[in-house]
Amino acid sequence: MNSPSGRTFADEARRRQIIDCAIEVIAQEGFAKATLARIAERADLAKSVVLYHFTNKDELVEQVLATVSATSYEFVRSRVATSSTAWERVRGSIEAVVEFVAAHPQHALAGLEGWNQARSLPGRVKLAQASAAGPSGIEETLIEGQLSGEFGEFDPHVLAVLFQQAVDAAVLEAALRPDTDLTAFAAELIAVFDRAIRRRP
Repeated sequence: MNSPSGRTFADEARRRQIIDCAIEVIAQEGFAKATLARIAERADLAKSVVLYHFTNKDELVEQVLATVSATSYEFVRSRVATSSTAWERVRGSIEAVVEFVAAHPQHALAGLEGWNQARSLPGRVKLAQASAAGPSGIEETLIEGQLSGEFGEFDPHVLAVLFQQAVDAAVLEAALRPDTDLTAFAAELIAVFDRAIRRRP
C-alpha cells in the first residue's frame, strides 16, 4: 500500500527513521561529522539502505531542514493562531520558538547547524524561501503592526532578520549552557522587541 507520496508506507517509515537519526547526529556531532556512514550507523542500517532512500548527503540534509522547518512552523503556528494583535503574535512567537528549543533541542540545533553549513545545497533557494516565511511569518506581522499603528517606523525586513538572529541565539544558549533559564531568556527578548518596535504615546 502506498502513501500520498507514491512511496510504500514501509519506505516512508524508513525515510523518517533515517531523517530522525540524521537530526540526532547533526545536533550531537556537528554537520561535518554527519556523514552518510555515521548516520547509517546511528540508524543501525547499511549505508546502501540510506543511499536507496536518499541520493546523497545533500538530499538528506535538505529533508532534515525541511522536516525541522515544518515541525517548528506548526509548533509556533498552533500557539499564535488565536493572537488578535500584531504585538501578541510577535510576543507569542518569541515564547513559542524558545519553548520549541526547550522541547525539541536536537531539532533546533540540527536546524541551525544545517542552515549555517548547507549554503551550497541545490535546494537552498527553495528552503530559504520557506524559512523566510518563518515559523511565525514575522516580517508580515511587523508590516501589519505598522499599518495598524501598533508599531513605529522601522525597516520590517531588518527587524525580522534581528528576530531570527535573536531566537537562533536561544538555540546556542541551550546547547552551550544547558542550565540557561529559557523562560527568562524569552522574557528578555520580549522586552527588547517591545522597546524596539511598539509605538509609544
